[in-house]
Amino acid sequence: MNALSNLAPNTPQQLKQGIPLALEGVVKRFGEREVLKGIDLRIPAGQFVAIVGRSGCGKSTLLRLLAGLDAPSEGQLLVGAAPLEDAREGTRLMFQDSRLLPWKRVIDNVGLGLKGDWRPQALEALQAVGLADRAGEWPASLSGGQKQRVALARALIHRPRLLLLDEPLGALDALTRIEMQQLIERLWQQHGFSVLLVTHDVAEAVAVADRVILIEDGEIGLDLAVDLPRPRSRGSARLAALEAEVLDRVLSLPPLPPEPEPVSPLPTQLRWAL
Repeated sequence: MNALSNLAPNTPQQLKQGIPLALEGVVKRFGEREVLKGIDLRIPAGQFVAIVGRSGCGKSTLLRLLAGLDAPSEGQLLVGAAPLEDAREGTRLMFQDSRLLPWKRVIDNVGLGLKGDWRPQALEALQAVGLADRAGEWPASLSGGQKQRVALARALIHRPRLLLLDEPLGALDALTRIEMQQLIERLWQQHGFSVLLVTHDVAEAVAVADRVILIEDGEIGLDLAVDLPRPRSRGSARLAALEAEVLDRVLSLPPLPPEPEPVSPLPTQLRWAL
């Protein structure tokens, strides 16, 4: 039996379907500062999209809107023709830090907030990320990469249709980072959810995504299709050319002030664990 095969009573067709996203005229202001300036974007169901840009360009603000942690000042966030809020239960968010509870064992962190007999599902989720043998351990015994695997398992147990990744690999060493990129890519291929990855790492973006979107001062400055077969050879000339195309555009722009820091949501507002 494949890992994650029994995590929810959905049909196989439902399990293989991500959600289509549409952003129509999305504006976000903090006081007088306009961080997002009329974003129009359509993402087909199941697509893997990477969002890149300089610090302060608005990419993290965009992800917060999609996660429901903030609301747009203008415009619409849609899933199909319905409000994105209708798909909130199928949305999960991973952060740069794992946000594991240190007083709970690994398996209990994966099943946090679930009711009923969730332990078999949690074990399957841990098996999918290669950590079933660490289920009974404390988070303090894990490496940084292993903690992020647990955070990924915690998202997988909910059968996400939309996975939002807010630089979840930024603090990892280079080799662990590549391993995690490959793991996320493999799970995405198996389960078909839609993915939006915010990253500062252009090489990471072109290595894993179907499409790379560059945010420039609150607007879409580049929408680049990564037309390479998978698995991708990281030493290929075409991959290097795509990376150079994005980097040249990013480095030609002046630096921006940091994005405003919104009020932190309550834990119950987050869909990273509950």
